[in-house]
Amino acid sequence: RPYRCPACPKAFKNSSSLRRHRHTHTGERPHACPVCGKAFAQATNLRQHQRVHTGERPYACPQCGKTFTHSSNLLLHRR
Repeated sequence: RPYRCPACPKAFKNSSSLRRHRHTHTGERPHACPVCGKAFAQATNLRQHQRVHTGERPYACPQCGKTFTHSSNLLLHRR
């Protein structure tokens, strides 16, 4: 892990991961929702947020069919 954060002890395998991590220290949120304007540090979080507006629920329980917006909610449901 040669890419070390200058602000904390974390280290990363590649420079893009370090760049994403640095948003936690700067507070920068470059990914804004075009619908409501809420901003996120990572594009992945914006994509997940957009499901609020689209109603997309891509994770379905194979046993009961209930759907979820996040895979973590499906995992909790299955437990």
